Amino acid sequence: MRAIWKGAVSFGLVSIAVKLYSATEEKDIRFHQVHRQDGGRIRYKRTCSVDGEEVTYDDIAKGYDIGGGEMVILTDDDFADLPLSTSRAIDVLEFVPADQVDPIMYNKAYFMEPEGAATKPYILLRDALADADRVAIVKVALRQREQLATLRVREGVLMLNTMLWPDEIRKPDFTFLDENIEVRPPELAMAGSLIDSMAGDFDPDDFKDNYREALQEVIDAKVEGREVVQPEEVEEAPAAAVDLMAALKASVERARAARGEEGGEPTPISSARSAKKAEPAKKAPAKKAAPAKKTAAKKAEPAKKAAAKKTTAKKTASRKSA
Repeated sequence: MRAIWKGAVSFGLVSIAVKLYSATEEKDIRFHQVHRQDGGRIRYKRTCSVDGEEVTYDDIAKGYDIGGGEMVILTDDDFADLPLSTSRAIDVLEFVPADQVDPIMYNKAYFMEPEGAATKPYILLRDALADADRVAIVKVALRQREQLATLRVREGVLMLNTMLWPDEIRKPDFTFLDENIEVRPPELAMAGSLIDSMAGDFDPDDFKDNYREALQEVIDAKVEGREVVQPEEVEEAPAAAVDLMAALKASVERARAARGEEGGEPTPISSARSAKKAEPAKKAPAKKAAPAKKTAAKKAEPAKKAAAKKTTAKKTASRKSA
């Protein structure tokens, strides 16, 4: 890994020199836009919408649209006067319980490595955070922007999680929140039973990106020159409408069956499925084949007549030549 930032964690009179490394990476398969006929890369030019001329990076500034077709142009001098911290310090503001930080506020994650002689104070801060079961709320200047972040411990390493500012998180505004929808206690109890039947410990290794793996197989097949076969998708029949309690009971039974558990009363869904499996297969009526034979016979009659005419014509020609 390559360090993306160097600085120091500062709290009280303690300063810990650290390096930051990106803790995550996207595994999405990326494509280039190319010409379909020859595979040539598609290039885009930076042109001005007013005079149509191509513009170099040196002549590009930042513009803020204020509406009505008006634009405010900001130069490097305007940004130089902003109160952006240029120090390489991660300032600890306070230590808070970890459960008080809503996960929706987390943005990006970085590993933190001690640098030089900072290993001992680094370990001291790590162990103190772990014992206190708290995270440190900090401010740091990354990528030309001051950001709120947390310091926490993960697998023996201090991690910096940048955070969104409170005004960057949207408020949910949906009409159903104002509706008076009543949930009956039996429905709530059945939903709780479903949750209990599907309860488990989260292991991220149990999950994988099926789409990305399938896409990679398609790419590998094209590279190797093999024929790519697209499997046909079987359309599922639309499920019959059932009430909420029946659906919850069926879900509980399915979860129990998957775990090899027995028990449970038959539900409308399971009863219907059992009845469907028990029904004998109906034979198709044999009379449907008759019209096909009649049609074939009718089609054959003109062919026979044409053949008979050809035979008669040949015999007549033979007699005349004789």
